[in-house]
Amino acid sequence: MVTIARKPRVMYYFLRNRRDVRRKDGRIIMKIYICFPEGKAKALTMSYDDGKIQDERLIEIFNKHGIKGTFNLNYGLMEKEQDPPRIPRSRISELYKNHEVATHTMTHPTIERCPLTMVAEEILEDRKGLEQLTGKLVRGHAYPNGSYSEEIKQLFRQLGIAYGRVVPSVPDFQLPVDPLEWHPTCHHNDPQLMRKAEFFADFQKKQYLKLMYVWGHSYEFDNDNNWEVIEKFCEYMGGREDIWYATNIEIIDYMEAAKRLRFSADNEMVCNPSAQSVWIQVDDGKYVEVKGGSTVNLND
Repeated sequence: MVTIARKPRVMYYFLRNRRDVRRKDGRIIMKIYICFPEGKAKALTMSYDDGKIQDERLIEIFNKHGIKGTFNLNYGLMEKEQDPPRIPRSRISELYKNHEVATHTMTHPTIERCPLTMVAEEILEDRKGLEQLTGKLVRGHAYPNGSYSEEIKQLFRQLGIAYGRVVPSVPDFQLPVDPLEWHPTCHHNDPQLMRKAEFFADFQKKQYLKLMYVWGHSYEFDNDNNWEVIEKFCEYMGGREDIWYATNIEIIDYMEAAKRLRFSADNEMVCNPSAQSVWIQVDDGKYVEVKGGSTVNLND
């Protein structure tokens, strides 16, 4: 049985049942929740490291089922002779175009043992190379060998990194408390993967925002001869109307935009100063898209 280990730490507004709570002027107090896009309350994201040639097959599976992934690449190792080989630089832009490319350092060192000047060079040079290949901003990270420290987290914030995925799993389906120490739900080789997937897919309580985050290395499917694991998972999880399929950075940016919403004192108006839309639920069934740069009267 999959259990929820701790209460969610996501931003939402909760008031008691609207039949019981009224203002002094007799008007009913609204209950407002932050939602994922289109009013959804569940999201799925995937994260795969090292950019090995098996990413080609994995992305084909993701694309078939409408699942989005984040791929953490080492720019400095792409042209090195390795077995299995890495995706060549000439293929990066096209292969990953519907997904996110994130940093994994230039050369994959165990960075907690390295001087911070070297760590800064590793991350900046990786960012520069990946941004040149993709033509997009690269702001995410997965710590190589799961190595990091409080000093490295602070450094990465200063160098434009918005989040960092760690190795230890926390199977509670929660959004990250600290984006620079983002724990996944599980590795794809977790023997409870499908049980967790079934629990997540069946979960219907919309007063919580739930996130399932699966990670791994695509070459592991060849090593373990178990491509059926990810094929079964993606077939089961894909194509669901109540799940938002997102990359790591899409989740981070969306929740940051949600935090920036500004509500009137009576909660009847909301202003979105960000560029992207944010969705909210008003009372028990009304979903409102608050577009970027707009102010919305929730009584309309």
